[in-house]
Amino acid sequence: MHLSLVCLAKPVLYGYFRSSCSWRVRIAFALKGIEYDQVPVNLIKDGGQQHTELFGAVNPMKQVPAVKIDGVTLCQSLAVIQYIEETRPGPRLLPADPKTRAKVRMISDLIASGIQPVQNLSVLQKLGEDKAQWAQHFIDRGFQALEPILKETAGKYCVGDEISMADCCLVPQVYNAERFKVDLEQFPTIKRLNQTLLEMEAFKVSHPSRQPDTPPDLQA
Repeated sequence: MHLSLVCLAKPVLYGYFRSSCSWRVRIAFALKGIEYDQVPVNLIKDGGQQHTELFGAVNPMKQVPAVKIDGVTLCQSLAVIQYIEETRPGPRLLPADPKTRAKVRMISDLIASGIQPVQNLSVLQKLGEDKAQWAQHFIDRGFQALEPILKETAGKYCVGDEISMADCCLVPQVYNAERFKVDLEQFPTIKRLNQTLLEMEAFKVSHPSRQPDTPPDLQA
C-alpha cells in the first residue's frame, strides 16, 4: 500500500528554465502525459542556487535536473528519461528493436555526453569573454559529427518515424546552438528535424519560454 501511494504522488522536477538537461526531462514528461511539479533552481541568482546546501542535499553534483519520483531521487537527464520509460505507459521513447534502440542511445549520448557538457554553464563561467566563441566552436564540432549520423538514421524524427529519447535531446541542443549563433544552414538534417519537433505540443509546453521561472522578457 505504501509503495502504491508513493507511485501516485506527482514527480517533482528541480530544474532551470533554460537548462537543456532539464528541458529533455520536461519533453519526456510531456510526451508520456505525466503531470509533475516544478521547483525552480536559478543557476545565476546569488551565484547559483544549485550551490546551496539545501540543493546539495538533493543532488550532491549540484546540477539540474534532479527528479523526486516514486520515493527515489534521480539525477542525470537520461537516467530519468529511461526510468520513466520503464515505469510509465505512453509513447515509447526507446524502441523495442535492439539495433534501433542502440541508435537512439548513441545519438542521445553523443549530445548529452559529447556536446552539451563542454558548453555547460559551469564550464562557460570559467572562460570569461571567450565563452561564446568556445560554445560555438564545440557545438559546431559536435554537429559536424551528428549531421551525417542523423542523415542515415532519420525519418520524420531522429531515428525513423517514431519519437524517441534522441528527439528529447536534439531540440534543447539546437536551442543552445541558436543562442550561440551556430550556423544551422550547414546542418540541414538537424535543422529539419528541429523544425518538425517544435511543432509538437510536447515540445511547445516544455519550451524555456513557457516555464514558471522564465523571466518576463523571455516569455512566449
